[in-house]
Amino acid sequence: MRSPLRLGILGSGKGSNFRAIADAITAGALHAEVRVVVSDVADAGILAAARERGLRAEYLAPGRFRTKLDPEAEERLVALLRDAGVEWVALAGYMRMVKAPLLDAFPRRIINIHPSLLPKFPGVEAWKQALAAGAAETGCTVHYVDSGMDTGEIIAQSAVPVLPGDSPETLHARIQQAEHALYPSVLRILASVE
Repeated sequence: MRSPLRLGILGSGKGSNFRAIADAITAGALHAEVRVVVSDVADAGILAAARERGLRAEYLAPGRFRTKLDPEAEERLVALLRDAGVEWVALAGYMRMVKAPLLDAFPRRIINIHPSLLPKFPGVEAWKQALAAGAAETGCTVHYVDSGMDTGEIIAQSAVPVLPGDSPETLHARIQQAEHALYPSVLRILASVE
């Protein structure tokens, strides 16, 4: 029998995608284990959610930059992930750009979920970008992470219609529902081919 996919999950916020992944593992729908959850925000909900499940949860001080870890922090992150025995890194609402130390340590083994149908609407608050552009459809994308902002090779997407009268909040909520189905399903595929 195949060994479970060993995951490290990085997040900056509430951790709803982490919860969807953890719930899929608990339900037996995803042959994986979360080895560590790491956040650049000391009081992030994702850390509390990991601790509630008895998982290793680590705060990593990001250093002096706002949009990326400083090089020393990223080296500490690589060491932490390796120490935990991580094979794949899943970004789940992680609001920092990933740079060379992490990319080099886990080549083509870092994935992200983004709340749009990339390449449309990269960057922050993609659902607001979709509304402002008058898009009829948006959704979510799981992609490999490279050194650009949401530019890595697309693995899978799920479309979500923009409905008349949608607010940023209602659209975002529907996109998150799609994310919570898509991310575990992509990880299930990766686990089956490992």
